[in-house]
Parts: sequence; structure tokens; C-alpha cells
Amino acid sequence: MTARRPASSDRVPSDRVPADAAPSGATSATPAPGGRASASAPVVADDLAAVPETALWTLYHRAVEAARPDTVLPDPKAVELVERIDYPFDDRFAGGGGLQAQLQALRVACFDREVADFLTRHPRGTVVCLGEGLETQYWRVDNGRAKWLSVDLPELIALRERLLPTGPRQRLLACSVTDPRWMDEVDPAQGVLITAQGLLMYLRPGEVRELIAGCAERFPGGTLVLDAVPRWFGRLTLSGRMRTRSYQAPPMPWAMDADERSKLRTASAAVVAVRDVWPVGGRGLLGALLPFALRVPPLATRRPSVAALEFAGSPAQS
Repeated sequence: MTARRPASSDRVPSDRVPADAAPSGATSATPAPGGRASASAPVVADDLAAVPETALWTLYHRAVEAARPDTVLPDPKAVELVERIDYPFDDRFAGGGGLQAQLQALRVACFDREVADFLTRHPRGTVVCLGEGLETQYWRVDNGRAKWLSVDLPELIALRERLLPTGPRQRLLACSVTDPRWMDEVDPAQGVLITAQGLLMYLRPGEVRELIAGCAERFPGGTLVLDAVPRWFGRLTLSGRMRTRSYQAPPMPWAMDADERSKLRTASAAVVAVRDVWPVGGRGLLGALLPFALRVPPLATRRPSVAALEFAGSPAQS
């Protein structure tokens, strides 16, 4: 997939999006910006100067995979966004080939399955997306009845308003994910599922623990779906060695090996179960090897992982 190229004068210099830029969702609470720009207005490099590059990186790889006729993650909205945003996607992020895009898509599909299952059991429930960036999950799995709340950086909320105008069941909130005030905006009456996709690795370990505990104690009967990078990967990012020719991965202070997921229960007594959410499917050699990689050490324990945390109690009734 080839993204539209901006003029050289519009390109974002690498120092405009620092490698240690704040992750999606990590900022102080501010009111959500008012008003909404036209969804058809072009988005150029200058509009993206304050946007964490991780949001663009994940969008690009979803779109690359979705553009394939044999895709493992149909996501036409992601393809549309990459075509609309005037940004040197290929120059900045290409290099991992189709393998990187497919791996990202399989991870995203883990979250999609969990949300779809939740909506089957709680069709009018609330899905809270923490640090959502330019994720397009709503357009992939919405059931037409659920409520959706996106909590993120003010600059990303503003960009979502411009690129992805909300429907009547969607709300956007500019607030730090580590500020518990966002929890006051959640309607728990019909059940709550919270996603933290590509987010927690950018927080400090103590912040991750506090966020898990806060969710578990505030939303009885709820679920939190999160992902983690393995410890070896986290160490490489902290030392600045996780980079390609043109992209430097930001530091990831929190990491967890796949066989450590049971430790997530220690964040709060209200976390009563932790499930490993395995990727399924896959294409070509990756699809053939994936079942073995998930079960055979050392890959089975030193791989990126997705986990679902179940909370004690029953959903609050209004």
C-alpha cells in the first residue's frame, strides 16, 4: 500500500516528533475540545506535529495489512485514513514488510474478539478505549447498540474529531488515562469492557498497577483487555536500540513476559481472573508457525501478549 506523499516542505522532520514523545493517553486532564472540523478537510504534516508518532505507526501497519486481498484484518477505515492524511508514512515506517503488518493485525484482532464477545453478552454495554489513538475498532465490531468512550491526549482527541466524527453512541474525552476522573464518565449499568491497546508499555510500572486496581475496584463485573511487550523488548527500547532506518521506538518502561500474566492479579483483590488471549489465524509461514510459537519455549514465554482481566462482582444497575 502506498500512502499519498506530501511535498518536501510539508514533511514532518524527525525532531518534530521526538522518540520519547508522550504515549497516547498520558497527559493531564483537560476538557474535550469543542466543535468539529469537516471530516473532508485535508490533514497535512503541520496538523500532526503534536501527535505521538506511535498513533501513526499503528494506523499505517493496520492499513498495509487491510489493503491486502487476503488480509487477516479487514479495516477499510484505516486504509481510508492513510490515504487522507498527508504524511510520509512509507518513508517513516516501511521496512518491516508484510510480516510486521500482519503481526500487528493479529494483535488487534485479539482485542476485536474480546470486544465482540462482550457485546454478545452485553449488547447495550459500554466499551471504554484508553489511549485509542487513531484506532478504528468501532467501525469493525460495533453492534449498533453499545456505548463507546474514547479517552486520550487532547491533540489526539482533536484529530479524531476531525478525521473520525462520532456517532450518537460515541463520546470523546481528553483526559489522562492515569487520572481517575475519566471513570466518572463511564456508565456501568449494562456492563463495562475497557481496552488498553498499545498503551500500558509507555507507563511506569506503578502507574500500570494503579490503573488496573482503579478499574477493578470501580467497575465490578467488568473486564480490562491489555497487551504487553516482553521484557527483552522493553530493555531494547530503553537503551535506544529498537529502531529502523527512519523510526525510533519510544522507551517502554513497563514490560511483562507472557508467563508472568498471573502477577497482574496482585494489583487488586478485585482482579479475580487473568486469561491469555491468543492470536488465531495468520497467513503463510507465520500462520503455520504461530501455534508452535505460542506453546513451545522460549518463544511461548518471551513473546508479546494480550491478556483479559476479569473483575469481581456484578455490573452496577441504574
